[in-house]
Amino acid sequence: MSETVCFCFGYTQQDIECDALAHGRSTLLERIAASHAAGACRCAKANPKGR
Repeated sequence: MSETVCFCFGYTQQDIECDALAHGRSTLLERIAASHAAGACRCAKANPKGR
């Protein structure tokens, strides 16, 4: 099982790696960064570890 990287979108490390291989870059990381920049990131609250 792949470790969850983004609890907002539920992306795992494997999701990001596959996306990067498919697109030559990670469009998922771009989406995460854009969400964070817009103040819409809620990973800290959604993460069961509280981080």
